[in-house]
Amino acid sequence: MAEIQEHENNYSASNIQVLEGLEAVRKRPAMYIGDISEKGLHHLINETVDNSIDEAMAGYCTDIEVTINEDNSITVEDNGRGIPVDEHEKLHKSALEVVMTVLHAGGKFDKGSYKVSGGLHGVGVSGVNALSKQMMSQVFREGKIYQQEYEKGKPLYPVKVVGETEKTGTRQQFWPDGTIFTTTVFQWDVVARRMRELAYLNAGIKITLIDLRPDPETGKTRTEIFHAKDGLKEYVRYVDRHRQHLFNDVIYLKSEKQGVPIEVAIMYNTDYTENIHSYVNNINTIEGGTHLQGFRTALTRTLKTYADNDAQISKQIEKAKIEITGEDFREGLTAVISVKVAEPQFEGQTKTKLGNSEVSGAVQQAVGEALSAYLEEHPSEAKMICNKVVLAATARIAARKARESVQRKNVMTGGGLPGKLADCSNKDPKDCEIFLVEGDSAGGYAKQGRDRYTQAILPLRGKILNVEKVQRHRVFEAESVMNIIQSIGVRFGVEEDSDFEANIDKLRYDKIIIMTDADVDGSHIDTLIMTLFYRYMPKVIEQGHLFIATPPLYKCTYKKVSEYCYTEQQRQAFIDKYGAGEEGKTIHTQRYKGLGEMNPEQLWETTMDPKTRLLKQVTIENAADADEVFSMLMGDDVEPRREFIEQNATYANIDA
Repeated sequence: MAEIQEHENNYSASNIQVLEGLEAVRKRPAMYIGDISEKGLHHLINETVDNSIDEAMAGYCTDIEVTINEDNSITVEDNGRGIPVDEHEKLHKSALEVVMTVLHAGGKFDKGSYKVSGGLHGVGVSGVNALSKQMMSQVFREGKIYQQEYEKGKPLYPVKVVGETEKTGTRQQFWPDGTIFTTTVFQWDVVARRMRELAYLNAGIKITLIDLRPDPETGKTRTEIFHAKDGLKEYVRYVDRHRQHLFNDVIYLKSEKQGVPIEVAIMYNTDYTENIHSYVNNINTIEGGTHLQGFRTALTRTLKTYADNDAQISKQIEKAKIEITGEDFREGLTAVISVKVAEPQFEGQTKTKLGNSEVSGAVQQAVGEALSAYLEEHPSEAKMICNKVVLAATARIAARKARESVQRKNVMTGGGLPGKLADCSNKDPKDCEIFLVEGDSAGGYAKQGRDRYTQAILPLRGKILNVEKVQRHRVFEAESVMNIIQSIGVRFGVEEDSDFEANIDKLRYDKIIIMTDADVDGSHIDTLIMTLFYRYMPKVIEQGHLFIATPPLYKCTYKKVSEYCYTEQQRQAFIDKYGAGEEGKTIHTQRYKGLGEMNPEQLWETTMDPKTRLLKQVTIENAADADEVFSMLMGDDVEPRREFIEQNATYANIDA
């Protein structure tokens, strides 16, 4: 013991570890790629493809091919210039080896090689190499094929010539290391989503995605080509395809201001929400930043000037006795903004908020000029936008009145919280959680079974309003919606925020848990509540406060052994274990149709007890996809919803 003590006290230079080369990446992978689950695994593809995209942005590459091989390795090949292979003067080894094995090495730091790039930190492909049990690089250059292979980031031999070729470009193949990642199976949908996005953001580039793993049902392999000649024009149409357009035109601009290339595509629809996707160097800036700020300012300013100068519209505004604000101009707007910045500075934890102050002015100027020109040339579309804006302002004022009347009512009646809410006695939001429970009877059982100190219960009667289909003031007039908003402590129209922005500074609970029956109706209510949070209180989701409870489907009993089963597979596993695959008389299965069939103890044990329950956190992985799903499932347009159901439904064979 004394020896250990002495060793601990003897903290000297010998205790300081220096991680050389790529060891640091293998020791702390999450620092470099975000995490080691499915998300981090797919990030390896993105890092490798980004190099090819950078070649394309520099004007040297037109085709990129990504292949998921049968053994779950990945091959990325492009027709760019190929990574240099000549000797690096400082390190005295091939430039290819330097790029593949040294962190913070690459052509992106030299402004002459790449004007703009997505990967600017030089972690990219060397990080991929470090996290792969095996990797092979081939460069097609100067009529020769150069090759080097690696194991866990270490080269197996110096760069050598293995053949001749007429092609130019780079071919990378890697096998992710199963000792680092929790999974090494790539998902077609995740890869395809990113490749589609990259094709839209980089007009004219052809990205081919091939999956050589045979489909278990059909035995076929898959190939899809992503190629957008019109870039963002096609992207905004793709994002907006499930909505009804105000007019069919895409307002589009592509220019360069103050050395910043800017590309913007705008469409207006008949919906009531704003839907903006912003990118910097092909990176999705979910939290926005200075480029989004510049866009919003320009949009408001230009449209306001146009409305003021048009006698008919200004008369209409005067008559309606309304004051128009920035957010009115953005109702029913879908836009995609893409800027390329030579040295991007990101703010925020997730590195998804642009901080470069010069970009705001550049975007403002570009959008202002392009939008003014469009409005002058298209007077009938301009009128449609302005009429939409007047309607939005009228609805916003109605929404404010509806909200204020509800709030006043509460002040008069006291408490300010809905009568149905059974609050918890702890007042520290960090430790508290609220269950939004389907139905009064389940709500009653939940109240009896809960931990009164930290758990609050709000029973919901019937289905709540589908907020996707109605104007804002209808939302605030709906009792079910207002009960949720008031219970959790979200506020709208706080001085410094706009009327549209939900302020969650006074959020009363750390976890907001949706608890519904494990059936179709329950899933429908889940989706309705998620639509409400996504459209009106997105920050609750972004900051990780929204969850879905998972009640069990079955209780299986064999003699004195009981087990709750949350899936059909778990039930089958129980039968296999205790009944040798046959249910028979020895195993009793109780099917729970809904929460109301469980007594308070069971409800606590299965669904509410923090020690044993199963919670699913609601997150937004990709804003464009999330928006599409909500507008498709919950919007007015029936056709896309029917297609979705037909593609994803499980058909039953019924003998009628």
